[in-house]
Amino acid sequence: MSKVYLALQDNDTSRYIIEAIEEDNPDATIQYLPAMIRVESETGLIVKAETVSEKLGQDWDIQSLQLNMITLGGNVEEDDDSFRLHWN
Repeated sequence: MSKVYLALQDNDTSRYIIEAIEEDNPDATIQYLPAMIRVESETGLIVKAETVSEKLGQDWDIQSLQLNMITLGGNVEEDDDSFRLHWN
């Protein structure tokens, strides 16, 4: 099975998004690279707006993820509450 991955710019907002991803995806691997944070998983990744909002301390729109995203790998399912990557 291939890994899904998501790469975000290394900035203040992305650090909160990464904290939320770590909480909601305990099997995810996080790599901190120059100017980029890469998250990968064998099973899939989910970014929940609710969890990111808790980390940020304010409402967060899931579409704001696009502002910090560099690249991704996997099939995308997105709604108002979550952004999911998988290979199924």
